[in-house]
Order: sequence, then C-alpha cells, then structure tokens
Amino acid sequence: MPDSETSPETAAPSEPAGKGRQTRLAILDCALQMAGRIGLEGLSIGVLADRMHMSKSGVFAHFGSREELQISVIRHYHETFEAAVFLPALEQPRGLPRLHAMFHRWLQQVSLEVETGCIYISGAVEFDDRPGPVRDALVLMVQTWQAALRRAIEQAVQAGHLREDTPVQQVLFELHGLILALHHDARLLQIPDCAELVRSAYLRVLGPWTTPAGEQMLQELQSPCA
Repeated sequence: MPDSETSPETAAPSEPAGKGRQTRLAILDCALQMAGRIGLEGLSIGVLADRMHMSKSGVFAHFGSREELQISVIRHYHETFEAAVFLPALEQPRGLPRLHAMFHRWLQQVSLEVETGCIYISGAVEFDDRPGPVRDALVLMVQTWQAALRRAIEQAVQAGHLREDTPVQQVLFELHGLILALHHDARLLQIPDCAELVRSAYLRVLGPWTTPAGEQMLQELQSPCA
C-alpha cells in the first residue's frame, strides 16, 4: 500500500511454484489460524509441526527460527488483509467512494475475525512494549495500512468530498478507534450488533467535515443499491 497506490510485495522474493512453496503457504495458513486463537507468542515450531503432521526439522527448514515464523505470519496476514480490504477498494474512484470502501471492507474483515482474532490488534497487545524484529514487522504493517487510509482521506479532501480544513490525522484516529472498539466489545463483552454501531459512528465521524457534494455521495454510498 505505497503512495503510488500499487501494492508492495510483502512476501519473499518470487520463486518457482512447487511443493516447497505450497508447503510453506500451508504452514503459514495453519500458523495464522493458531495465532488468531492463541497469539503470536503461542506459536511454536513443535506444536505447528504436530498440527501439520510434519517433523520439527521439516517446519524449521522453512523458517529457521520461531522469530522468523512469527514475522512470516505477520506478513502473511498482511497479504490476506490487502487482498480482502485494500486492493478491492482501489477499484473505487478516489475520494469518499474509495475511503468508504476501505473502511467498510475493514469493518467486514474485523467482524469476520471476531471469532478468530485480528493479528494487528492481538499482536499490539503482545508486542507493544517488546522491542525487536517481530514488533518492528507488526508496526510496519499497521503503519502501511494507516498510511493508505490517511491517503484516502486526503484524496477525499482533494476531490471536494471533505472540507479543506478536515483534520486528517484526527479523522484517521477516530476511524481506527471505531475498529478497536468493535474488536473489544464484540469479543470481550459480546455486545450484539456492534458492527451496526460502528457504521452509525462512522457517519458521525465524517459528518462534520463533508461538503454538500460529499454529503450527497455518502447518502448514495449508504443506499442498499450502492
């Protein structure tokens, strides 16, 4: 999600498709599912080997260390997040249509992850005060996503959908806060219909900053036929 709006390659350098690459992806899929339930710190090469019906040495050969496994899982999650949220949103025109698509696809993704957990959020709890390569990888992925959101807000200003005095960083902060609240209240408190509360709050965050053209566009985007 770089400034050019094309997605960076977050995976390892390209390599011929083959059994080794397929096995690595299968291991990462399994590790990602495990990390969603037990956290990145809960990952171990031994447990993962048991789940995959492989030897420890077989799993170790793909990653080399537990730390590299954790970093690879973070990158793998980022790739799946991009594919589900960011890249489809780029198909929308710049401005509120794209920002709207990014936020609502993000909302949908986190809603699906209420049962499995979000690596961005759970990883922050685990590594927020633990310097090192795993934290650095996690921070980079989150910052990359926030930069894409910030750019979408700025483009909505440039398109005349949001006012020129829109506080971009404040809007970004509030939109991110809505997702964190959804994850917390849906998972911990098990409050029903959290996603609907977030959709309503999203309109309140943007409402004060929309231009007349932006307000009409928001109404159109909220339409069931949109």
